[in-house]
Amino acid sequence: MDYNDKFGNCYLRYTISVMEGKWKWIILWKIHTCPGIRFNKLHSELAPIAHRTLSDQLKQLEESSLIHREQFQEIPPHVEYSLTPKGLSLVPILEMMYQWGEINSGESLL
Repeated sequence: MDYNDKFGNCYLRYTISVMEGKWKWIILWKIHTCPGIRFNKLHSELAPIAHRTLSDQLKQLEESSLIHREQFQEIPPHVEYSLTPKGLSLVPILEMMYQWGEINSGESLL
């Protein structure tokens, strides 16, 4: 499918389609703040995320070239995650979102 057909030539729609999902921004933030984080550590840091949800979101982020998954053939085998250059390009947005939340989290949204 052509980009123009799929997203109507709207870059915001493209960005939202890549980043949609409850957990993707938080996963990227955790990987940014803990480079080389392992799956189990990421899972425990993001509780109450379901194991399957985390696995699916990581696969989607990898398919979008935002994260790098490195598998080590050791005993026991393990996997580490880090941001790609494309993922690192989102860090300023992540930091702005963090700062916004820090400033506004005490306010009532109603």
